[in-house]
Amino acid sequence: MPLPPLIWDSVDAEVVPPQGMDLLWSTGWRHFGRQFFRYSVAEHAGQWQGIVPLRIDLQASSLSKSQRRVLRKNADLTVLWTPICVSEETVAMFERHKARFKENVPESLACFLGETPEKGPCQCLELQCRLGDRLVAVSFVDVGHAAVSSVYGIFEPEESRRSLGIFTMLLELEWARQQGFRYHYPGYAMTGPSHYDYKKQFNAMEGLDWESGEWRPLEKSELKEEVHLDDGA
Repeated sequence: MPLPPLIWDSVDAEVVPPQGMDLLWSTGWRHFGRQFFRYSVAEHAGQWQGIVPLRIDLQASSLSKSQRRVLRKNADLTVLWTPICVSEETVAMFERHKARFKENVPESLACFLGETPEKGPCQCLELQCRLGDRLVAVSFVDVGHAAVSSVYGIFEPEESRRSLGIFTMLLELEWARQQGFRYHYPGYAMTGPSHYDYKKQFNAMEGLDWESGEWRPLEKSELKEEVHLDDGA
């Protein structure tokens, strides 16, 4: 598959209003802390691949059989939404979570959230999942005007059988739909196989065409109903 037109942009921003976040997400931008970026290609497994920004149309999305199984499997968990507040408990779980990675191992949560995520550049919420008193998963979600965006998610490695990365994303979709948002931006996938492929199993998924700037539904051949429920971050 040919590579898309080369785009490699980066800019810093201290504060971005909700409508501004919607516009940035709709044109392929993401951010870690105050650094905003977008790029159309990346090196993976020793070769260059195209990057496909993704979004889910919440008005058209529905659950698959495998996703319903994930919800049932985790019905015993307690779920809590709060303003972002990275605790020592979360940091300790992140250290265990990152041991799953063999390459591009992140140093800290600050790589994704910035040093002071509670101060912006936009509103960020924290989704916590607990088994009794024990924290087993956390995801961080940016909030815009008509859309939300997943920033990063972590889970307890010993609970991997629960597919907690998928579970927290399903909770994000449910919450965003209930709040009246139109789109959920789950990040991106690649034009070739990668550990981001689990995102492709979600219904009503659209991909950004870098050349036209338009969002289009992903073809059925690009979607896999039973993509292994390995919940990569």
